[in-house]
Amino acid sequence: MPKSPLPTQVLLCLLCALLLGRTGAAQPGPNAYPLIPYPASLVPAAGSFPITRATRLAMPGAAKVFAQEAAQLQALLAYGLGQPLKPAAAAGANTIVLVYDATIGAPEGYRLTVTPQRVTLAAKEPAGMFRAVQTVRQLLPPTIERAGAGAPLRLPAVRIEDRPAYAWRGMHLDVARHFFSVNYLKKYLDLLALYKFNKLHLHLTDDQGWRIEIKKYPELTAQGAWRTFNKQDSSCIKKSKDNPDFALDPQHLRQRNGRTEYGGFYTQAQLKDVIAYAAARHIEIIPEVDMPGHMMAALKAYPDLSCTGSATWGKEFSVPLCPCNEGTYTFAENVLSEVAALFPSPYVHIGADEVEKTTWAQAGACTALMQREGIKDVNGLQSYFVRRIERFLQSKGKKMIGWDEVLDGGVDASATVMYWRSWVPDAPARAARNGNQVIMTTNNPLYFDYLPDKNSIAQVYQFKPTPAGLNPQEAKAILGAQANLWTETVPSENRADYMVAPRMTALAEVVWTNRPDYAGYLQRLKAHYARLARMGVHYRVPDLAGFAEESVFTTSTALAVQKPLDNLILRYTTDGSAPTPTSPTLAKPLPISQPVTVKLAAYTPEGLKGDTYTIHYQQQNYAEPVRGKTPAAGLTATYFDGYFPTARMQGAPAKGSAVVTEIAVPKAAEADKFGVQFRGYLDVPATGIYTFYLTCDDGGTLQIADRMVVDNGGLHSAIEKNGQVALAKGLQPLALDFVEGGGGYKLLLQYSLNGSPPQPVPAGWLRH
Repeated sequence: MPKSPLPTQVLLCLLCALLLGRTGAAQPGPNAYPLIPYPASLVPAAGSFPITRATRLAMPGAAKVFAQEAAQLQALLAYGLGQPLKPAAAAGANTIVLVYDATIGAPEGYRLTVTPQRVTLAAKEPAGMFRAVQTVRQLLPPTIERAGAGAPLRLPAVRIEDRPAYAWRGMHLDVARHFFSVNYLKKYLDLLALYKFNKLHLHLTDDQGWRIEIKKYPELTAQGAWRTFNKQDSSCIKKSKDNPDFALDPQHLRQRNGRTEYGGFYTQAQLKDVIAYAAARHIEIIPEVDMPGHMMAALKAYPDLSCTGSATWGKEFSVPLCPCNEGTYTFAENVLSEVAALFPSPYVHIGADEVEKTTWAQAGACTALMQREGIKDVNGLQSYFVRRIERFLQSKGKKMIGWDEVLDGGVDASATVMYWRSWVPDAPARAARNGNQVIMTTNNPLYFDYLPDKNSIAQVYQFKPTPAGLNPQEAKAILGAQANLWTETVPSENRADYMVAPRMTALAEVVWTNRPDYAGYLQRLKAHYARLARMGVHYRVPDLAGFAEESVFTTSTALAVQKPLDNLILRYTTDGSAPTPTSPTLAKPLPISQPVTVKLAAYTPEGLKGDTYTIHYQQQNYAEPVRGKTPAAGLTATYFDGYFPTARMQGAPAKGSAVVTEIAVPKAAEADKFGVQFRGYLDVPATGIYTFYLTCDDGGTLQIADRMVVDNGGLHSAIEKNGQVALAKGLQPLALDFVEGGGGYKLLLQYSLNGSPPQPVPAGWLRH
């Protein structure tokens, strides 16, 4: 008999259920996979996998090789569940399965498959399984980073196949200039692990401190690990009055003989503990003992190791070890024997950078050695030293790494070259053609001691580890890249966090994924701030926008701040004091009708304070143009040789001049240290308030219409500063001074009008 039609209410219920089912199984949105670095292949899927106390963990057959990684996954999930998962004998419903897969070729490769019924992590090597666990970690809510009640644990359905683009994915930490505790080293390693780095380069010795116990030479740490305050310490103490992150860490201070001393060192037992901690996270620690230069801390204890018998400063750098005395090699080999025995890494870094060779040229022993060995100059003498040390390291089963200065006097093809000097652009190619493997640590943008600004993350993300111009065979010499944190002005753990995070996440994606998607990366990065906060990372709060540091109005204006994260709380002052957590909030645009200084800072929900912005508001009339002139195209660029720390060349004799059609340093002006004065007019096309953005490394100033617009003076890394000026249409006098104090330069001038994106100043505007 025919079936009766379904009641209307039943039909509606079925329809609702169908719609709800489709909604629940819909493809997840773009924010469902906020992974950094982004996987090589990610295919979204519908649904999700909830992890509860009823979920089981299975490790069938050969997967027992992943016992350590399974324990790490269990520890992570226990933070969110309050207990580890119970084991299962085999894969089934509501199970997380670790699988050994011999078909996965890359040592750190893995496959992750999440369905509503099961999660499968597959790898061939334990390192690959660990990377898979870190991907699971990032897909879970940030509350997983700390024990306690948090968000429900749920993984979005997905299929990921992943492997790194580069074998060397490194971070560096200088513990010599300022010292860091064992606990901080472990925190640093946890951060590296989260973002799939696999190398930590530990800079253990320098002029300012010797940080590793050497049992044969106890005075290296008894004397060399401690110092009275130096210029860098004093500078940090001064800055700490405005920013507590610059305060010297009290755990590294001691009172001795009526003096306050700063320092510390790691015992070999402590370093073994740190090495094991890193190894469990599949991170290799590469030790650096810098020689023959940067050795003042050692020479204070053993001055006879220098050619002068003293520990002093030379013309540019500290007096080095003497490569002409056999006692130097005995010392170096004894030190490196203990280092090689302690660190399982196949590499030992010997530095060999910034060597003050003047004392060698003046030493009779060196003259005799050079004659005996047929060495032509002091660069050859350095090469002699480096080759002897490399042969010794090879006898210990180690490979030598040196900074790219090792190329200057010649180096064997067996050495690994760490490239850092951006002003020697052919060094990577020379090394590759010499047969050397190369690690890219280009000072700009990979020196993370360079002060960050709003462009820093983009500059790191746009970095290409393999330089242009290498043929396919030469390109194989590039092992990868790392970022370096030198700590002359980084005296605290909070400051170290600030300098590396979140910049390091950009590098993580460059060396793992090597497939640029900057817009996608920025969107994914937003989800990481809460995770970093949960991990106790004192990260740099992203930059505020919508204003100029030197702002101008004609009648009135308003401060309308653009927040990079919706949850930031803006606080400000107008009395010259720095904002505090109790300062007034800026929830809507602030009207400005008279000259005033506004200080502004953003606070995160966790209470982390961002940079303090000082905004000077000036009232200006539109500057009248220069009339009655018909200048030619371009600007006059007058250039000078010399060291000009204040971006002013008054009284210095000019080396030459040229007409330039863009704001760029003439080729003839380039030198180790130089200055350039650009003079002429800006042919302003329309009356308005213009914003100019001046990026300098080292320093520069911009004046337009005889008004100071941007003061970016001093000697510093590539930092952008901006300012506004009210200009009437027509010719406006322009004066831009730029100085370079050594170590590579950058100069960029951009402008915007009425909120437009910054863009280069058109060549047609430049007149003289």
